[in-house]
Order: sequence, then C-alpha cells, then structure tokens
Amino acid sequence: MRATRIVQKILANYEGEAPGVKANLCRMLMQGKLGGTGKMIILPVDQGFEHGPARTFAANPAAYDPHYHYQLALDAGLNAYAAPLGMIEAGADTYAGQIPTILKVNSANSLMSDTAGKNQAITASVDDALRLGCAAIGFTIYPGSDCALDMFEEISAMREEAAAKGVATVIWSYPRGEAITKDGETGIDVAAYAAQIAALLGAHIIKIKLSTDHLMLPEAKKVYEEKQIDIATQAARVKHCMQASFNGRRIVVFSGGAKKGADSVYDDARAIRDGGGNGSIIGRNSFQRDREEALAMLSKLVDIYKGKA
Repeated sequence: MRATRIVQKILANYEGEAPGVKANLCRMLMQGKLGGTGKMIILPVDQGFEHGPARTFAANPAAYDPHYHYQLALDAGLNAYAAPLGMIEAGADTYAGQIPTILKVNSANSLMSDTAGKNQAITASVDDALRLGCAAIGFTIYPGSDCALDMFEEISAMREEAAAKGVATVIWSYPRGEAITKDGETGIDVAAYAAQIAALLGAHIIKIKLSTDHLMLPEAKKVYEEKQIDIATQAARVKHCMQASFNGRRIVVFSGGAKKGADSVYDDARAIRDGGGNGSIIGRNSFQRDREEALAMLSKLVDIYKGKA
C-alpha cells in the first residue's frame, strides 16, 4: 500500500515523530472508503461507560455485541474503530489486522456524584494497545475542570510512552467542569482553546465538538470582536479551530454528539469539509440506528467528504 501524496503531506507535518507513529497514522489515513483522501470517519463506542448500557444500546439491541461495531466499521469502510479495553479485547482476535483500532485508555461514568469533579479514570495502558495491535490510544481531557491539570499530566506521560513504542495518540478535548458554563462548553473561543491545548499536549489526532458562535471568555471576546474573526457559520468556526490546531498541521475530527436527524448529520459533515476539517468521529448517530440505515448514512457521509454530495 503506497501512501497518497495527500497522506504524505499530512504525515510530513509530524516532524518530531518516530516512523512507528507515522506508520500507524498512515494505516488510519489509508484505510477504508476515504483511504488516501486525507479525510477520516472513525466509529467511537465508549458511550456505554459514560452513559450506561440501556441509554447507549437499547435503541439498537444488536449493538450490545462488541463484534457488531467492528463489523459496522468494516462494512461501512471507516478509517478506524475506537473503544475501551473490554470492547476491543472482545473482538481483537476475530478482527485482527482488518481495521485500525484506537484503545480508549480513560473513561468517566454517570454514576459519580456532581461533587466528584469532572475527571476520568485510567482504565487501560499503552502495553494493552500494543498487545491488541492498536494503531493509537485515545484519552479524554476536560479543559475547565478543576481536575484538568492532573489530566494533562497523565496524558503527557502516556503520550510520551506511546510515542516511544510507535503508538499514535488521539486526544478527546472536551471543555467541561467548574470553570465552564453550559453554553461555554461549545462556545467557539473555548472550542478553539481546547483544540490548541490538545495540539500542545502532543496529540496526533484531535477530537473536539462542533461549536456555536457563543463567546464565553471576556478577554477572548474582545479579541474576536477587535480582529473581526469570522465565526458566523459552522464552516467558519471549523476553519478557526483548524487554525488553532497549528494552522491545520494536525488532524482534527469533530464529534457527532447525541443522535439526531440524518439531515443534521449531513449538514455537519459539509461544514467540516468546507471548513477544512479532517472528518467525523461519529458514534451514537451511527450505531443507534439499525444497521442498514447506519450503512446508508455512513455511505452518504463518505460521499460528502469526497465532495460528491
């Protein structure tokens, strides 16, 4: 498999990385129906830990089975599949080498009290990722949480270990916690800040949410207004988040969020494409639909990222 010029150009942006990390990034970028285009669609299935099994899988009971997600990602021609340790282990042998996997190495849960602080427990290791043949580890940080500094230190150490062993790092950068208002969690100034933090922590792939035109931080708001930074459309906000990710030198994928209508999913993908984003990491909006509907939706998303829809 020869990497396309587009993929080679993306990999050239990772100047400090070992060949093993670049090889794993290349595996993901060259996989599936979007292989070689520089665009990505990743299937993440970590919501069972976060929200519980019924809230996550009851809408499509077939999705209780970890093999369902491996097969969905394969049949849809996606670039990678991301999940916590147990789900990766449950299909690692059957699907070995067939699709790049991302081991989600920390997780939160909704059984914690509101006073516990916004944090995640480390639930897997870099050695687990190596043992299971994973292309990358995935780690969530909560900028704005009182626990954020500990999370930054945790991923800094784990990212260093992963890079030394040739494993790439994906950082879920989700503003959340005591310093962030509800509107601020998706405000454009906070979203761009979250992307920048992930890039500075050494993320090879950054995962953030799509943002609104809300500006939470007073000092940042002054700059946005003075410099007339365009945040009027979703595509403009994606473009701004790409600027915050080393001016597009890092791969950035945008989360799909809670299940919604297919047209909204398609509109999001067009905005990501038009804003220069690298793609979608879309979980509940795929596996909470029945299989045929999900495959049709994912196929149209591929066409959108290819500029055909």
